Amino acid sequence: MAPVITCIEDLRRIYKRVTPTMFYDYCETGSYTEQTFRENVTDFGKLRFRQRVAVDMSNRSLKSTMLGQEVAMPVGLSPVGSTGMQRADGEIKAAKAARDYGVPFALSTMSICSMEAVAEATQAPFWYQLYVMRDEEFVNGAIDRAKACGVSALIVTLDLQILGQRHKDLINGLSAPPRPTLSAIADLSTRWRWGIEMLGTRNRTFGNIVGHAKDVGNLSSLTSWANEQFDPRLDWDKVARLRDRWGGKLILKGILDAEDARKAVELGADAIIVSNHGGRQLDGALSTIRVLPSIVREVKGEVEIWLDSGIRTGQDILKALALGADATMVGRAYVYGLGAMGQRGVTKALDVLKGEIDITMALCGHRDIREVDRDILLVPEDFEGRWAAPDGANRAN
Repeated sequence: MAPVITCIEDLRRIYKRVTPTMFYDYCETGSYTEQTFRENVTDFGKLRFRQRVAVDMSNRSLKSTMLGQEVAMPVGLSPVGSTGMQRADGEIKAAKAARDYGVPFALSTMSICSMEAVAEATQAPFWYQLYVMRDEEFVNGAIDRAKACGVSALIVTLDLQILGQRHKDLINGLSAPPRPTLSAIADLSTRWRWGIEMLGTRNRTFGNIVGHAKDVGNLSSLTSWANEQFDPRLDWDKVARLRDRWGGKLILKGILDAEDARKAVELGADAIIVSNHGGRQLDGALSTIRVLPSIVREVKGEVEIWLDSGIRTGQDILKALALGADATMVGRAYVYGLGAMGQRGVTKALDVLKGEIDITMALCGHRDIREVDRDILLVPEDFEGRWAAPDGANRAN
C-alpha cells in the first residue's frame, strides 16, 4: 500500500529511509553548531495567524508572478547542489515537475545534470545559479552556456566566497559519485533502489564543471578544484561586471542585511533572495524570517523580495508573504519529495505546500494570495530583536 503523505515531514521520513546517508546528511545539515539551520525553521513558529470568520472563502487564487512570469503560486525551486545524487537525474526530474506545475526551477552550478541536459530534457526556460569562481574563463563560459540554453534569469550567489564547514560532510567523506569506502559500500548496499536507478544514468558527477573547467577530468581533480575555486574576492564591482556580461534578468541570492539589500537595488538587481544558504554558511546568523521585515522596510517596491531557508510548510510560505516577501524559494522541502519518490515526489511536495497555503489563507479571511499582508499575523513585539549597533546604541534589526 502506498504511504499516505499528509505533510512535508512525511516525505522527509521516506527520504531518509531510501537515500544514502551521506546525501541525506548533505541535505539535512548546517554549518558548525547548526544554530542558524535550526532557527531558520523554529522562528516561523513564533508567528501566529489571526483567524477570521464569516467571510466569503470561495473562488480562491494562489496565482502570482515572479520576474514577470506567471506562476501557479509564489514559490520557486531553489538551486540545490548535488540534486542528482539524491535521485538519479534529480535535476531533470525536479525541473520537469516544476515546469508541469507552473513554478520556476533554478539549477545549481554544483548540479549533477548539466544545464544542457536539463534544457534538452525539459524544453522549457529555467534559471541558472552561478557560483563565482576564481577561474574567470570558467565563469564567463558558464554565462555564455546559460544564454545558449535559453536560461531566463541568472542567480548570482553572494554568500559562498569561502565554504562554511559542515561536520557531517567531512565525517561522511562526501563526494559525487561516492568513493568506494567500506562504510559507503555498506550503506549503499541497503539502498538498492537508489543504486539501480543510478546505474541507469550517465549523470553521476558535476555536469556543469567536468569538461568545462581546466584540468578537471576526474573525481580527484574535481574535488580539489571545487575546494580551491570559490572566489573570496567577490565584491559589488565584480557582481556589476557579471551583470553586464549576462545582460538579462538578474537575481542576487544571499542577502541577509538591509544595507546589502540597498546595494543590490543600486546595482540593478531584478530580485533578491533573502537567504543564509539554509544555515550552511555563517552559523550564528539570524534566521531569514527574522531579518525579512528590516529588508522589506528598506527596499520594498524597488526590487522583488523572495525568501528562502527554513520553509517546511505552506504556512511558513504564507507567513513570509504576510511579512512582505513577494515570493518564496524552497529547497529541502522539494528535495525530500525528490529523494522519496522522484519526480512525482516533487509534485507531491508542491501539492502539499499549495494546499496548506490555500486553506490557511482562507481561514485568515483572504481569497487572493496577492492581497495577503501583515494583518493576518500576530507578531511578537520582540520578534526582530533589539541589538546593539556598532556605536553602542540599541536598535531593532
